[in-house]
This record gives sequence, structure tokens and C-alpha cells, in this order.
Amino acid sequence: MPTYPIDVAEETCKNVFMFLREKTRTKDGKTHRYWSVVENRRVSGGGVVQRQVLYLGELNDNQRAGWIRTIEAVSGKKTQTKQLALFPDDRKELPVLDCETIRVRLDKIELRHPREWGGSWLGLYVWDLLELDTFWRQRLPSSRKGTSWLNILKALTCYRLIDPGSEFRFHREWYVRSAIGDLLGEDYSLAQKDKPYRCLDLLLEHRDELFVFLKEQWDSLFGAKYDVLLYDLTSTYFESDPPPVGFLGKKRFGYSRDRRSDCVQVVVALVLTPEGFPIAYEVYPGNTRDTATLEEFLDRIEKRYGKFRRTWLMDRGIPTEDTLEKMRSRGIDYLVGTPKGHLSHVEKQLIEQPWIQARESVRVKMLQQESEFYVYVESHDRVAKERSIRRRRLKRLWASLHELRNRKSITRDELLMHIGALKKEAGRDFGLIRITLPDTQEPVNERTFRFELDRERLRRTLRREGRYLLRSNMQAASPETIWESYLLLTRIEQAFKDLKGELSIRPIWHQLEKRIEAHIFVSFLAYCLHTTLRNLARRRATGLTSDAILKKLSSIQMIDIHLPTTDGRHIVMSRYTQPDKDVSLLLAQLGLTLPEQPPPKVYASGQTVL
Repeated sequence: MPTYPIDVAEETCKNVFMFLREKTRTKDGKTHRYWSVVENRRVSGGGVVQRQVLYLGELNDNQRAGWIRTIEAVSGKKTQTKQLALFPDDRKELPVLDCETIRVRLDKIELRHPREWGGSWLGLYVWDLLELDTFWRQRLPSSRKGTSWLNILKALTCYRLIDPGSEFRFHREWYVRSAIGDLLGEDYSLAQKDKPYRCLDLLLEHRDELFVFLKEQWDSLFGAKYDVLLYDLTSTYFESDPPPVGFLGKKRFGYSRDRRSDCVQVVVALVLTPEGFPIAYEVYPGNTRDTATLEEFLDRIEKRYGKFRRTWLMDRGIPTEDTLEKMRSRGIDYLVGTPKGHLSHVEKQLIEQPWIQARESVRVKMLQQESEFYVYVESHDRVAKERSIRRRRLKRLWASLHELRNRKSITRDELLMHIGALKKEAGRDFGLIRITLPDTQEPVNERTFRFELDRERLRRTLRREGRYLLRSNMQAASPETIWESYLLLTRIEQAFKDLKGELSIRPIWHQLEKRIEAHIFVSFLAYCLHTTLRNLARRRATGLTSDAILKKLSSIQMIDIHLPTTDGRHIVMSRYTQPDKDVSLLLAQLGLTLPEQPPPKVYASGQTVL
């Protein structure tokens, strides 16, 4: 049997100890006691860290005594390297070798501590691909006690990329259920409860420098261009109590794109390249108007990346007339969506213009006005989609109104409440129906409660279905270029979907403003890994998303194989599972090679092996 380099324990020491911890809270004059199972772990250097294993809530005396009886102490060892040869215990004669030989009890082999390995490995692979260690190593030096803030940041970023959640969940659950510690060569001290939060406090001062560094990486890896930039805003909300009166921080009530107007929020502005590479972002108070952010970003991008003619793509509602005028005077090209209400100002002139076929299912009209022009776009596919959505909404609304009118006993107040709910569900299509409500003292019947379709308004709406009014000052731009450029805005919409969906930037649980912004900063870092993986796949595995690749590789687990020996020792081999055929095919297509398996370890007789 071949020999393996393994770690041999020199001494026995208590490594893990669990106990019940009590916390008290006084509420309404009554004291409540809450209990948790907490684990002490001895780590390298002789220190001890704690992890909350289970939250138990309030316990009576019998329940507490039962938990105490079930808690057991677990021990571990310090190690050094030595070479051994392994043989099964039924082998009667052993060959003479230069190293120590050990008989293994094959009937007592155990598999322990399965944990996710593949996704964590891929996250660190993309981190190294971007050479982020080069940027962070000098900016995040280890603490005087030996804490590697760089490794904590790498673990937090991979956590946000693979299985996002709170920093407390990272400490209590995710770190021990993943192989990130094995890959980083760290023990559980890396996930000590306060360390993720303390790491967040060290990040923000390096944000602008990171933007510049990432631009260089996008250039060298993918040849990214910066002549066209996409700009948009979104909001992300908090699960927390509202701030007190007079609060001056960024947590504010405002227009919520998440439909959570009951929560305070912050506004996040993001700039991307057409390929989806993030250039910069900014965090604004939750009540910030979209129109108040653009001019600041224009100045910042010009200062950081120089002044040359670049095109900005934005959705309607972001630029004001004053901002557009300043952009024209500074020689900045733009292509922006225009609110449909603005169509009435130029509709007569557009009617006189001929249709130009831009694509098989898209036609446009062009209207030149001094230093800029309007582009009126009609998409047949979009017409069909919007018409289908409107038809379904109106059908449900019409049936619900009939059902309300036919109810035998319903008061006027109840009717108003139901109509309010229907209005929220139908959205703008609710305005296509004229409704007559009963007076305060009148009953609800066919005479007092009437509704009819507003046919004139419906005709105006149908004429504008699937049509967009764009506005631009781009020089010598063809209709095809205008339409295809505007479609690039779907990239930034997808970025926000990734941040809010796969990377779970929302909700935010932090209270301190510095950590709120640091949470968004880590989410931005995770998105950088996410988009790098997507563009890597775009070259070699077109059609696969970053999330699909991560889920495939997350099927690769790491397992500790425990081999008891005849002399009472335990050999522990940590091994990642062999990838399935589909995962192997994906790795080959992406040009990725898995690393070698880690070396085994051996624990001396009498030691409890984790």
C-alpha cells in the first residue's frame, strides 16, 4: 500500500467544549432568560473562540437540565508531519520499510463532516484570477494577534457569492458547513463571532482604489471598453426599527423599488460596461431622487478615467433637462428613455415621419430637433406581450367588480377596501375602467355601483403599446444602432437582479452606517466574481450562467475519512468527492483543473477526533 505524508499529534489537549450560555433581557418590567448552546474551540496559538451552535430560547429547569446532560466535551491535538505506510489489519506479515507501518481496521472506517467544497474552491479560483490578493495584501495586513483579515474577506465574499446570508449565520452555520477553512488553511478562529464585523470596518477606505484596480483587471483579462457606460439606480431595504426623529444617516423612507415602502432603505447607483463589468457604485440616502445623482457621477467618472467622448445609457426619470443640457455642452453623448407622457409633445411631428425597419420585428421613426433627436420605436414582440398582460389584468378586474356587485350583503366601506386592493393588483390598467361608487348612505347594488370601460383611453393606450420614445445626441447613429444600444440597459437590470437575487444584498440587518455600506461593498466584490465567472463562461461555455456553474460545482463535497488503527490511533483523510460526469465535462470546457487532495492526518491514541 502506498505511503502518505500525514500529521501526527504530539500531545493531547481539550480542543472543543460546549456549554449553555444564559442571556437576560428585561421587557415591560419582567426579566426573561434566553439560553443558547455555545461551543468553545481552542485554535492555533492557544486562544479560544466561541460559536453559537443552537439558540434554545426560554427554558424551564427540567429542559435546561436535559440540555446539560446531552452536552459532551470533545478534544483535539496539535500536529507535525511524519511519513507512515498503511496496511489492512488482516495482513499478517508486513514488509520492511524505512518508515513506520500501521495496520488499519477496515471494518471501523467512518465518514464524517460532509461539507461544500466545489463552490468555495471556484470562488477562490476567480478571486485569484482577478489577482485580488495583490490589491488587498498590503491594505489588509494581519492583526497583532495573527488574525488574517484578508482570509476573512475572501471567506465573506465567497459566502456572499455561494450561499448569501447574515454575518451571524456565517459564524454560526456556513463556515463549518463549507470547506472554505480547509481551502484557506484556517481553523474556526477565522469565523469567531466578532471578526466578520471587525473586518467590515476595515474595507471602505479602499473602495475607490479598488475601482481603479478592477478596471485594469477587466482590461487585461477581457479587453473591456469604456466608451459606452450604463447607469441606473435601485434601492435595498432594512429589516430594522425606523430611525429616530432627526436622524441624519442614509437610512430613510423613500420610493421603494422592492415594494417595501414600510421599511427604511438606501439607494444604490451603479455604473457598468455593456459586458456587465462594474465600474463604480455609490450609496445614497433612501429618499434620494434619481435626478439628483447623475451629475455627480459624470464628474467622478471623468476625473477617474479621463475626458473623452463616451456614451451614457440611462432609463427614463434619471436625467433632467438641465443635466442633459450640461451633457451636450460638455460633449457627452447620451441615449435615454423618455417618459410616455412626453410623447404628447412630439406626437404630431412623429406622425408625419416615415417608419424605418430596424429589425425584422422592430421599426422606428426619427425626429431631428436642433442638437438632439427623438427615436420612436415599435417592437411587435413587445406589443404582443404588453397586450396579453393588459388583457389578463382587465379580465380579472372586470370579473372581480362583477363579483363585488353581486354580493348580497356588502357595505360601502367594505366595497372601498376591496376596490383599493383591486387597484393595487391592476396597476395602471385600473384607470381604463370608469367606476361610479354609491353615496355614503346608499346600499351597494347595480344602480348605485356601476362600471364601464373607458374606450377612448383604451384606444390611446393600444396605440402606444410596445412603443418607446428614446432621446439622444449621438452623432451619425443609425436606427439599428440606437435600438441595439438601448437594449444594453437590460444588462444593468440583470445586475440588480443578481445583486438582489443570487447575491441577496437585501434585506440589510446592520445598524451602523459604516457597516451598512461595507455590506454593500462585499456584495459588490461578490458581484465582481460573479460577472468574471459569467464572462469566463461566455467564452467557453456559452449559455451557462454563473449561478448554474456554482450550483454544479457545489455538488463536490469534502468528507473526512476516519481510519482507526489497531494501536488505537485515528488516521483522518479529508477528501473532496470525485465530480460526476456532467461536472467533469463542465470543468474541462471551462479549462479548470481541480487541485491535489490534501494530505492525511493522524491522531494519537485516546484523542477524540472531530
